[in-house]
Amino acid sequence: MIKRIGIECESIEGKNPMWGVGRMIMKLLEEISRRPELEKNFRFVLYFKDTVPDFPFLNAPIFEKKTIPVPFFKNRLFPIYYFALLPMKLWFEELDVMFWPNYMLPIIAFGKSLVMLTEDVYYETKEGKLPFRYRLAYGIFGQWTARFATKIMAISETSKKNIAKLYNINPNRIIVNYPGVDFSDHGGNPNQGDYILYIGQAFPRRHLKETILAFEKLITQQKEHPYKLENIGMSELILIAIGPDKYETPSIGPLVSEVNNRLGRQAVIHKDYVKDNELVDLYDRAKALMYVSDREAFGLPPMEALSFGVPPVVMDNELGHELFGDNAFYVQNPNPDGIAEGIHQALTQTEKNTKIKTAGPAFARQYNWNRFTDMFLEFIRDREKLFIYGTLQDPETQEIVFKRTIRNKNDTIAGYRKSEIIIDGVNYPIITPDHRSEVSGKVIEITSKELAAADQYETTIYKRIRVNLKSGQPAWVYVKN
Repeated sequence: MIKRIGIECESIEGKNPMWGVGRMIMKLLEEISRRPELEKNFRFVLYFKDTVPDFPFLNAPIFEKKTIPVPFFKNRLFPIYYFALLPMKLWFEELDVMFWPNYMLPIIAFGKSLVMLTEDVYYETKEGKLPFRYRLAYGIFGQWTARFATKIMAISETSKKNIAKLYNINPNRIIVNYPGVDFSDHGGNPNQGDYILYIGQAFPRRHLKETILAFEKLITQQKEHPYKLENIGMSELILIAIGPDKYETPSIGPLVSEVNNRLGRQAVIHKDYVKDNELVDLYDRAKALMYVSDREAFGLPPMEALSFGVPPVVMDNELGHELFGDNAFYVQNPNPDGIAEGIHQALTQTEKNTKIKTAGPAFARQYNWNRFTDMFLEFIRDREKLFIYGTLQDPETQEIVFKRTIRNKNDTIAGYRKSEIIIDGVNYPIITPDHRSEVSGKVIEITSKELAAADQYETTIYKRIRVNLKSGQPAWVYVKN
């Protein structure tokens, strides 16, 4: 039986899909179009508001494309399309799953759903600067999503934890699916340019204003004390910032003009957008990538930079360490002085720079759209991979917990060690973090209901987390709580 999977696709319709949700949907659909074997089991129904964009990959036979326009209001009244016309259309579509990537589940949308959600929706509602009608929609539909979506997709473990806390959601309802990096095959240019780079929409939380002032501070210091920065070419250094100004009052353009006037040259360049091939060239020769953000669910630009061996300069927070580990420079205070120190470290710490340039591209390749698509397909197939290392390997235990014996494959988890814990007078195996060790076990594929049964079996002494195994595949595993 062929499963019919719906995907809401307005975000790639008539827009530059360089940022955010649009780029994610583009990459997901491109990847699906490259897998003709999926046609035996799936039909993907793509829903657009007004027009179907002219992307060649959309011609793949696995896609069924539909438009749901608002009569007499082309390119307008998105809320009518999203919250009324589209969900009413779905009443008659007989879908197995509907994917809503725009953070909001309509109240009249029924059936099995997967909704992408980030903590930005919560914070925008509470303290954002968007018009009231947008904040009201985020507030109502964010809470509705948290309560009624079948599954919620987060794009990092840090984001999952934040979403679960802010919306009071059972973490087991949230799946983590890391986005991919687009440019991992282009790195390695030995000829660095004389610039550092900022990529991303310039929301206040990303501190582009402070980054520009930090850059000015370093240039000024070089003029006053040239011996301090004599070996890093500060006199010719440029800051190139790519991304639209998202401050409540447009601020980037005027600030760029002021700083360039004070420095007496075009030291800061700002553009709203560039084409992909230009972006590749900019990444490939940058000395560093600036992305000092108070909060992100993921934040692709630093990982894209790392895929080129370019050191990212990011905020010293939980997400940064989750994603980058030692492959980044960290800023503790996002004011001009703190950011200036981060830039200085990225330009002067040669040994760490060399390690990032060597190891960064391979590290970034684990974040790829192929794996993102695999995770998406796992959910719609209702299949979950679970790494087992203890009593769940026993066929008799599997019969009790899952009502069947499950085929398995050997695999290994690195960075953990195996020990024992006493529960009701009986010794049971348990694993805890240890970067010097690894644990051998088995991988089984089970349904979401069977995974819930495993949660009950393991009790609250264990917690379930998602890891990447040595084989490269992601899987759930129970570790010490």
